[in-house]
Amino acid sequence: MEKILSALNESQLEAVKTIDDPILILAGAGSGKTRTITSRLAYLIGEVGIDPANTLTLTFTNKAATEMRDRALNLLREANIKVLYPPLLCTFHKFGLLFLKFHISKLGRRNNFIVIDNDDKKRILKSFEINLSTSLVSNEISKCKNSFILPSLAIAQADQKDYKTIALLYERYEEYLKQNNLVDFDDLLTLTYKILDENSDLCEEISKRYQYIMVDEYQDTNDLQYKLLKKMCLSHSNICVVGDDDQSIYGWRGANIKNILEFSQIFDNTQVIKLEYNYRSTDEILHAANELIEHNRSRLGKVLKSTIGKGKAVQFMESPDENQEASAIATRVKKLIENGANPRSIAVLYRINALSRSLEEGLNRMNIPFKMVGGVKFYERTEIKDFISYLRIVTNPHDDFSLKRIINRPKRGLGKTSIDKIEQLSHEGKLSIYGFMQSNRSSLEDIVSKKAYLQLVEFLDNIEALGNIAGNSTYDLIDEMERAFGLKAYYKGLPDAYDRVSNIEEFFGLFRDYIKQNPDSSIDMFLNEISLQSDQDQIDAESINIMSVHASKGLEFDYLFVIGLEEGFFPLLGDTTDIEEERRLGYVAITRAKKELTLSYSASRFYKGKRADLAKSRFLNEAGICEGSLILQKSSEFKKGDLIKHKIFGMGRVVEVTKAKKECKLRINFGGSKRDILASFVEKI
Repeated sequence: MEKILSALNESQLEAVKTIDDPILILAGAGSGKTRTITSRLAYLIGEVGIDPANTLTLTFTNKAATEMRDRALNLLREANIKVLYPPLLCTFHKFGLLFLKFHISKLGRRNNFIVIDNDDKKRILKSFEINLSTSLVSNEISKCKNSFILPSLAIAQADQKDYKTIALLYERYEEYLKQNNLVDFDDLLTLTYKILDENSDLCEEISKRYQYIMVDEYQDTNDLQYKLLKKMCLSHSNICVVGDDDQSIYGWRGANIKNILEFSQIFDNTQVIKLEYNYRSTDEILHAANELIEHNRSRLGKVLKSTIGKGKAVQFMESPDENQEASAIATRVKKLIENGANPRSIAVLYRINALSRSLEEGLNRMNIPFKMVGGVKFYERTEIKDFISYLRIVTNPHDDFSLKRIINRPKRGLGKTSIDKIEQLSHEGKLSIYGFMQSNRSSLEDIVSKKAYLQLVEFLDNIEALGNIAGNSTYDLIDEMERAFGLKAYYKGLPDAYDRVSNIEEFFGLFRDYIKQNPDSSIDMFLNEISLQSDQDQIDAESINIMSVHASKGLEFDYLFVIGLEEGFFPLLGDTTDIEEERRLGYVAITRAKKELTLSYSASRFYKGKRADLAKSRFLNEAGICEGSLILQKSSEFKKGDLIKHKIFGMGRVVEVTKAKKECKLRINFGGSKRDILASFVEKI
């Protein structure tokens, strides 16, 4: 055990040896978080003598759980400590599954339930023959469950027709699950919490069993996970959470950053331990990261310090447009590889997926193999394939393959049975599907419903009209297609709407640009061109990595490029934008780099289907790289909730922070008496 502990730095050692009461380990990027957690678990079992059965370590992925369990057990083996059975180290949902197997009977349900996946869930919803998107309904039901909103409350709160429909479907779906003894992914936590909430004796029993609880990536927990942890700490306060408030980037899917920011206020006597030594990146890279994140106000505060030392300065790359940016990136990547860099140690990150299109084409032009991590290549995305299929149908309506893909997208009330029947009759008549429908318009009413018939006739008329437009004005075709079929509007109602619509608008811009540069080209020539672009015949070669910033979390690369550092792209701006989460995304992106970091700005891009001039991202200025579009004031050293000490008034808590010229003014609650004091006259406790 001495050997294990000697490998830790001072802060890590403190985190490992602090056992009782709540502990918040603020683990900066690359600070040896996993080593600290696994060493602490090994220390509890091998040195303190805690029974492994009394420990519970919760993570967010099975991969992380397996890695941590293996590392902890290896540490114990190295210390010659025999463990009869491994500690419980699993995801929140795996814990819920194990719990329900023993206790679901408390809800009057059988423990031989079946857990259904998301596809099963959508199939069940689809069987209700709903007019709304099954993905939309599925997502809304998940939101309700994770906020612990029962169907009755969802129905009562629904203030719009569609939400009332969704709430009623939620009620019907829940009844279906109960009748068929099924449990969905969200139920693994909602039902677990419900049982603990309704059975205080059982809640106390479970709390006493798991006397030492550790939670990884605590900044990513949602409200329900927080409530569940509070129940588990009913009989003790031995909870150790590990996370980084500066890497909280999943607010859009329910993660609540307040869980980590307010941990010390929720759990009394919390000890905060900061892991600030970074074992990944150079001084220059960490300086940019620290400078950037310091502009956030909602943070606990820490400064990453490199153990590696000095390296190459952070590079800034400026390009006139996205095509030149892609070429410049590809050129630099090629040079790195020629100089001996392993392609797998190189990555390019972007904030929104639509930016990958020009990048993919630039890499293809220079024959650089790439792997898209956690995503789908631009031309393979569903919404892009749909539009390509529509273009193919407009130029050749007898293309059965493309027609079958989009005949019911957007929905036209056609079921699989109806489509199969039409296809069968067309084969019998030795006609294409389109040819059969045009020749037998009147008899279609006998095959499909009246509503579907009217929409099919409109569909056929639109294809014919667009075919005529394509022969005369190719440039305007894409807008006429959207007016006729409303594909963009259809995708606005589905999950990931922003990314999907952005991809379609990127495709619109690509189409218009191609026609501008090749005025005599046909649609067939355009389709053939993109077919060549999307065919990457380099699967077996060593590949570089391209991915969104979200997909990069937890990864690291020697050579990193971040593209799209413009206002509107990174940070992404809109009515629902959380600029602090955008900045945390920037921080995550920068801290993926180990040796070399290049930040790229393009002066113009296709934006919402047309070319737009763009301003440099404010993040470039805030990170100290170059002049950006905005200069934001850095957050004060003090923030709401801080505990402070004044030489006359004693201890107090900050309730408000305001600016007073060059100084910060604090409104402080001194035991019920609130006073306004300049920040320089108090010290933080």
